[in-house]
Amino acid sequence: MGLAATRTRTAAPRREASKSRGGRPTKSAAIERDQRLIEVATRLFLDRGFDATSLDAVAEAARVSKPTVYSRYGDKRGLFTAVLRREIARWLAPLSAAAETQLGSSSDISVEQRLVEIGREMLNFTCGPDAMAFSRMMTSQAINFPDIAKLGKEEGWLKAVATTARFFDHLVAQGALDVDDTTIAAEVFLDVVVGHTHRMATFGTPMEIKAAEKRMRAAIKLFLAGALGPAGRVQSTSKDTTKAPQRRRPSR
Repeated sequence: MGLAATRTRTAAPRREASKSRGGRPTKSAAIERDQRLIEVATRLFLDRGFDATSLDAVAEAARVSKPTVYSRYGDKRGLFTAVLRREIARWLAPLSAAAETQLGSSSDISVEQRLVEIGREMLNFTCGPDAMAFSRMMTSQAINFPDIAKLGKEEGWLKAVATTARFFDHLVAQGALDVDDTTIAAEVFLDVVVGHTHRMATFGTPMEIKAAEKRMRAAIKLFLAGALGPAGRVQSTSKDTTKAPQRRRPSR
């Protein structure tokens, strides 16, 4: 149904955050107001796209005054940036959780299976309908608003690479991977595992879960063919880490 339906409620009273004695919203009320604004803006951007969403429409749907929206976010680009920053954090949360889970997983679980679990989470959060809608909006606005492209790179791509690289650092320390630069390895891994599916979804091709997972598993096998080192060297995480080479990930 979407939040756009709230526009039909013309008789509903406009609700502002509770005011303190000085006339300003209390801290808790201001937090609640900002959360409501972001939720409403997120749904309107998804329903209408960037160009067709106005700050006036957001203010009306969120039941706040227009000056409140303008004073908080400045303009539509500022509001979109706030929405995008929150959405990116939500997309990255499953990857971070999956990486942490695999760090503590049993040594009997193969490296391939660990990467499959991470790859599956990546497919879910990068190729879902909301993520793709925001990806298209970000791409279309990047030329006019370079700061949006910078946000996507720094808050999204680079953090995903860093999270994956930390996991690879752990595998290298265990002797389970043989790579010199875990940051480059992470970039390659992300590209081969979800890059193609993400591009197709950006073009509007619906993601078929079974086909995407089959491609993801094949991509991981190809990745590991180079990252495991000499054939037969590692089949699962080594239990003896005392002799494993310690590699340091170069800073970027």
